[in-house]
Amino acid sequence: MSVDDRSGSDVKKPESIRDILRERGLGVDVLVATAMELYVPHPGVETRDLAEEVFLRELELALSDPNLCLLLYSAVLLEDAGLRRELPDLPASAYEEDLNYLLADEVLGGVIATYIAGHKGGFEYARFDRSKPGVLRELGPFMDDAIAGLIGGVSSNMYTRGMRH
Repeated sequence: MSVDDRSGSDVKKPESIRDILRERGLGVDVLVATAMELYVPHPGVETRDLAEEVFLRELELALSDPNLCLLLYSAVLLEDAGLRRELPDLPASAYEEDLNYLLADEVLGGVIATYIAGHKGGFEYARFDRSKPGVLRELGPFMDDAIAGLIGGVSSNMYTRGMRH
């Protein structure tokens, strides 16, 4: 199939990354609940209610960036390929067992977090990746890191920008 053949009008384009994540059980409510499991009161986000409000605002801002959406979508595609046992140059067991030598998932999560919030986001990603709160325990190797990166980056911005308001 040529590139031109794949661009036909019968190809359904996903509406948004929010829809794609929601279809996988990763709606905004699930992301907020997961983030709040590691919430720590800070200046500007002293209460959980305020933290949820600021987190939602930061999440919406992050998800308005098409580059971030494409990074998240790449994790979706990798996860799907892993489930189908179609990851190139990788035995199926590497996906199923989330082997230590498989680093692409960690790199993707780290890139997402630092893209959103710089090095502070990277540190927050590590905290979520290590603890695996909420839905992160249930996700496959690519999605758990991508979502940990998303939540870590957004949480970092929540704490940073919360102090400014």
